[in-house]
Amino acid sequence: MVTRTRKGPYTYADYLLTPNDVRYELIDGELILAPTPIPLHQRVGMRFTNRMGPFIEEHDLGELLAAPMDVHFSDTNVLQPDILFISNERSHIIGETNIQGAPDLVIEIASPSTEERDRGVKQELYALFGVLEYWRAYPLTQTVEALRLENGRLVSLGVYGPGATLSTPLLPGLSIDLGEIFG
Repeated sequence: MVTRTRKGPYTYADYLLTPNDVRYELIDGELILAPTPIPLHQRVGMRFTNRMGPFIEEHDLGELLAAPMDVHFSDTNVLQPDILFISNERSHIIGETNIQGAPDLVIEIASPSTEERDRGVKQELYALFGVLEYWRAYPLTQTVEALRLENGRLVSLGVYGPGATLSTPLLPGLSIDLGEIFG
């Protein structure tokens, strides 16, 4: 087990020594404790999964996975997005124990304790390692900000709220009614 007295940077080998019953992320060599999600966070995550999962399966578009699932970007960067989609074309990144590279789409469900990290360093890492789309869902304001990778940066496509529908070219034909997600 990794001890607090040791100074980083930590690596993936260190990360693997963390307890299985506690969620950590490894960000730029620093072990970050991920707080336990609140029920609202979990409800929103389940609604995204319940809406997207059957569509992805029915149209054989790839695989939808949910946390805890390690996304191994580098030896010092291992994140656990709330929800991630990997297209059939990129299925080779699905390893036996983790994801080895950038998912096509990542969804993070923001909470007051994670919002700054989701907007900052995690967004930067998702862009750096090539995540094509990043959605940040905000249950308290019932909005989703959709971002798309352009020229190495994740650029906002807009913020969508109740009454809006969310879609992506990564999942042609899927339309998500945000009223159903936050309702």
